[in-house]
Amino acid sequence: MTEPTATTQLQLALDDITRDEIFPLLEKIAGSVDIVEVGTPLLMRYGVAIITEIKQRHPSLKVLSDAKIMDAAYYEAALSFDAGADYVTFLAVTDDGSVTGAVRAARDSGGLVVADMICVPDLAQRAGRLAGLGVDILAVHTGVDQQARGRTPLDDLRALTASGTGVPLAVAGGINRSTAADYLALRPHILIVGGGITSAPDVAAEAAHVHAIIQGTQR
Repeated sequence: MTEPTATTQLQLALDDITRDEIFPLLEKIAGSVDIVEVGTPLLMRYGVAIITEIKQRHPSLKVLSDAKIMDAAYYEAALSFDAGADYVTFLAVTDDGSVTGAVRAARDSGGLVVADMICVPDLAQRAGRLAGLGVDILAVHTGVDQQARGRTPLDDLRALTASGTGVPLAVAGGINRSTAADYLALRPHILIVGGGITSAPDVAAEAAHVHAIIQGTQR
């Protein structure tokens, strides 16, 4: 179920944004990004219907539902997959029963399930276990509250890269044009950028610039 990792994909995280703002933004940047993330705040505000709307308007874009599932994982993941999501996240700190439920929902739908590694105390140990349970992608994630204390996801990405699970990696947490190359040196499967693009004065130019950094780093 995992996808090829020859070139890092760019994922745009949409969190603090309204429905009226989403589609003009996507029209500007759709050619530069691979995956649109329906962030947790956006999902809470509009529900899974916003996933369907994005897929209908931009069928060539993949959509990730950042559901951060902790329980009833099969049922909750299926809600996002049924709405059209290509990827759904769950929190890696949950129990293994929830992990297997999320994986089963992904298999039944033809989608991919992403383990958000935020707040996992032993990354290598948990990554190995998640790999054994069939998780498709491991996402290194330094949250907004952690970033406020000066943390970045770079060391965690190094640790997971060194763990050798063979599972593709995604990375998120305050990444922007100035820091992107540091992460790309470790060849993650997915580079996740949110405010580094959406807060820029010219979102189209910024998305294109980050996309060009990826291409220039990996050719």
